[in-house]
Amino acid sequence: MNGLRGINGFQLFWWVILPYLALATFVIGHVWRYRYDQFGWTSRSTQLQEQRLLKWGSPVFHYGTFAAIAGHVIGILIPERWTHDIGIPENAYRWFSASAGTLAAVLVIGGVAVLAARRLFVARVRATTSAVDWVALILLAIVIVLGIAETVGVGLLGGGYDYRQSVSLWFRGLFAGNPDATAIAHAPLIYQVHATAAWAVIAVWPFSRLVHAWSYPVWYLWRPFVVYRSRVASRPNEPGTSGRRWRRIGVRY
Repeated sequence: MNGLRGINGFQLFWWVILPYLALATFVIGHVWRYRYDQFGWTSRSTQLQEQRLLKWGSPVFHYGTFAAIAGHVIGILIPERWTHDIGIPENAYRWFSASAGTLAAVLVIGGVAVLAARRLFVARVRATTSAVDWVALILLAIVIVLGIAETVGVGLLGGGYDYRQSVSLWFRGLFAGNPDATAIAHAPLIYQVHATAAWAVIAVWPFSRLVHAWSYPVWYLWRPFVVYRSRVASRPNEPGTSGRRWRRIGVRY
């Protein structure tokens, strides 16, 4: 593996072994949770405890998260040469990425602020949050804050950093079985901490309420229609007769 040359044992452990351990925990943890804790496979909705803040914070956070995920797919999973081949220069890509990332960051941080305040200051909501959920929320907050710092501080206001030649190569290499640990080991510290926090979220994911992300009601697409029929009011059955009346002997009910 050329990507492992020139790195020490700590870097090998941190950028190769730990990510694979996190991925294994992610897969095995979901299988275990689905088999032994299906009743707990839920977001543990707290809408009954508080609705006013939830109806604003939840949509903003989720829309911002979807935009951020789309940006990571384009920036991390799609090689740089592909955007060059379709005629997108690097400078234009960097400004588009920074602008779109800033918008997504504003949505995410706004949604997180509302939801975090709701979970901290509404006692009934706070009581439904487990210790693992608090760990997941703190890790998510770290990932979000560092992502905003990278997008705004480095990409938009700073001199920029071509993470597609370092972080992206390492990340894609993990799934190809040839991780370029050298690339991520020499990236700026903020990108290293961001990547580490993201793997920690992946490892904790199966044991928190984040599992509800996979609970899409796809079966609604082919379930039969629900037909509602009105009932005509009628006299209730006589007690103990189940609707049957006295009849002559030999007459069928």
